[in-house]
Parts: sequence; C-alpha cells; structure tokens
Amino acid sequence: MNLSFFDQFSSPYLLGMPLALLSMLFPILLLPSPDTRWINNRLSTLQSWLLHLITKQLMMPLNKKGHKWALILTSLMMFLLTVNLLGLLPYTFTPTTQLSTNMALAFPLWLATLLTGLRNQPTVSLGHLLPEGTPTPLIPALIMIETTSLLIRPLALGVRLTANLTAGHLLIQLISTATIALLPIMPTMSLLTTLILLLLTLLEVAVAMIQAYVFVLLLSLYLQENI
Repeated sequence: MNLSFFDQFSSPYLLGMPLALLSMLFPILLLPSPDTRWINNRLSTLQSWLLHLITKQLMMPLNKKGHKWALILTSLMMFLLTVNLLGLLPYTFTPTTQLSTNMALAFPLWLATLLTGLRNQPTVSLGHLLPEGTPTPLIPALIMIETTSLLIRPLALGVRLTANLTAGHLLIQLISTATIALLPIMPTMSLLTTLILLLLTLLEVAVAMIQAYVFVLLLSLYLQENI
C-alpha cells in the first residue's frame, strides 16, 4: 500500500480504536511518582526548577489578579511541550498537528479569558472594540473590524501551532526520503542531506518548544487584557 506524506498526521488505530488519546496521556508517565518528600531525586529537582522558570516567565505579563491562572497555564505549557517533543521521536504520533486538538485547547481558554473580562470589567472589555478618539463615521467599521479580530484569536492560536508543527514534520519526511533515495546513487550527496536533516531536527526541537511557549504566552496576554 502506497503512503502519502500526510499519512503521518492521521491517528494510528489499534483494534479499531484511535490511539490519539493514549498519546496525549503518555506525558503523565514522565512525571515522578508521589513521595513523602518534596524533592527526592535529581529528576524532581530538575522538574521543579523547570516549572519555576516556566511559571515565572508566564506570570511576568500578568498582574496579581491573573496569578490564580498560574496552575492551568503552567500545566498547559508542560503538556504542549512534552507532546511536541515526544512527537519528534520515530514511530510516534503528534496530537498537536491536528487542528481539532489545538482548537479544543485554544477556544475554551480564550473564551474563559473573554468571559472573565466581561464579568469583572465589562465597560473596559467592550471599550477595546473602539479606540479612543475615533471619528464618528468610522465607528461602525472599526467596531466590526475589532470584533472580527477578537473572534479570530482562537483560530489564529490553533492554526499557528498546527501549521508550524505540520510544516516541520513534512520537511523532515521530505529530506529523509531524499536521503534514502540518494544513498545508492550518490552517497556523497546523501551524506550532505543527512547533515541537513540533523540540523533541521535540531531546529524542530527548538520550534516545538517555542510554539508551546508562544501558545501559552498569547493566552496570558489575552488574559491580561481582561483583568
């Protein structure tokens, strides 16, 4: 059976059941088991340092009212980070290459930030739809434009994460296919493409981490606008 380049983005099945949910739950296995002590080994020390660093960076744009979101934002950051990095391993599936998965993460959290603003400070939240000093004839057009830009935010979050990860996976598969095809014909060129593949893989590791950070950072900025 011939496979296309996009078959890597379809969820694998076992006994007729999709394994996407199992792959999303797999990062839980990387967490240390509960213990009576707070820090009992070097892995726990490293994870505590990483969590502290991530939480500090995410909470920096927020004022004190937004710090109650620290747990959910840090958890989302760790989830996206582990899923994106695990998806770069051979014979794995990356759930964040699916737009439906990313929209299921982006839309409820964006809606929660919007509803938080409408509940706590409705006048200020609605005031963002119309810049101060706008000429009267432009008011209807600007309100429609700002409303559209507000409603398109969750779509932009999901599409950005999906497009960046999908493009990286496709490039890796294209270059790896070219490397295998050139190996019996032009070994020297195959060695060169192997080097390019290695550099691209390192770049994709950086992209996986950066895109997880950007996704959560934008959510924190949306939250700051509404608190």
